[in-house]
Amino acid sequence: MITCMRGGRLEPVLTQDLLTIMRTVLAAMMHILLGNHEFAAKASSMSEGIEDNLCIAVEQSINLAPVMDLLAAFSHEFPHVTLEILTTGPNDTATSLKEGRAVLGLMTEQESYPTGFQFRGVGHSALIPICSKSHPLAKIDSVTHRDFRQHRQLVLKSRSRSVPGHVREVKSASIWYAESSGMILDLVLHGLGWAELPLSAVRSLVASDGLVQMEYAFQQSDALDGLDLVWTEQQVLGQAGQWIQNQLLMVPQDVWQAKWNIFRIDH
Repeated sequence: MITCMRGGRLEPVLTQDLLTIMRTVLAAMMHILLGNHEFAAKASSMSEGIEDNLCIAVEQSINLAPVMDLLAAFSHEFPHVTLEILTTGPNDTATSLKEGRAVLGLMTEQESYPTGFQFRGVGHSALIPICSKSHPLAKIDSVTHRDFRQHRQLVLKSRSRSVPGHVREVKSASIWYAESSGMILDLVLHGLGWAELPLSAVRSLVASDGLVQMEYAFQQSDALDGLDLVWTEQQVLGQAGQWIQNQLLMVPQDVWQAKWNIFRIDH
């Protein structure tokens, strides 16, 4: 600070350095006030039975459109809840729940679940056979079991299981496995094999002729994988977890099959 003489009086004049310091102090005070406000909001939420944080696991092959619509509504309903979303491989969602990492899981149905697990079926995911435009199977109008067996099949494999979840998944004598549906898709696009993947994951590529959807000679409809919402008795759901659970159970079944993607979230 420096002073100057005006009319016989000394008046303070702010220097640039002092202005910078004052701005820094003011910004720090605003940050503290904002932090106190957020802390008070979280404390109020916890007193009402709302979790401070929440973790859900979603199997990577599941249609994410209804999940994203739900999470958009969740962000407004519970603005102070920290949410973690795990993207899991086939059958690894149950492992995340068993280990206590996640409190809710959305996954392909299993024939049986470990003791202490609770589940509800929410719908089905449509699986379609696809290959690249250059693949030999793309030239066949109606593909038989014999045709499939003569070409490499690309199959999703769980990290926690040594074999695929369903025997019907394997139709070829030559198999390559991968833990990621994205990796399976890349292999298909490069002509390294054929695969059965969820319609939601490949619909745009099939519609744009980037991939060929093959026709089964041995069945008239798409294969369907059941989808389950899973939780455990060891994990108690707070209000935020219960809200997600209830909303997922209300999603129309056709939405999971990616036939249409509009549904209503009840607040």
